[in-house]
Amino acid sequence: MKKNELKKMLKPLIKECIKEVIFEDGALSTIISEVVKGTSGAQPIVEAKAQQPKQDFARQERKMEEAKQRRKKLLDSIGADAYNGVNLFEGTTPAPAQKQQGQGPLDGVAPSDPGVDISSIFSGHSSKIWQKLSGKD
Repeated sequence: MKKNELKKMLKPLIKECIKEVIFEDGALSTIISEVVKGTSGAQPIVEAKAQQPKQDFARQERKMEEAKQRRKKLLDSIGADAYNGVNLFEGTTPAPAQKQQGQGPLDGVAPSDPGVDISSIFSGHSSKIWQKLSGKD
């Protein structure tokens, strides 16, 4: 049997089976209802604009000024003579706000933390060790 003959025999059978499934089994109504659900419930995509840096800068300045005022108020409430006029809060920074714990490698490390100085690893006595380890000796 040739390909064309097989095609002529199978095409009407497949067509009839598809019609039967779509119309008699109710598949068409399911397809239509799913399409309607998909098109009616679509939410438009809205772009959220980031805050301008000027606003953040002004807010930071305001917070710093408020912190200075709180320090001054605390010192005044303690009394300037209580510690021989020494400013107990001089050079201090406010404690960072509590954040949710994350999973990052630097979670819990202050952004101002300088880390570990590794500049001397490749100089002096330790440079010979690194050369041996790297195979450049």
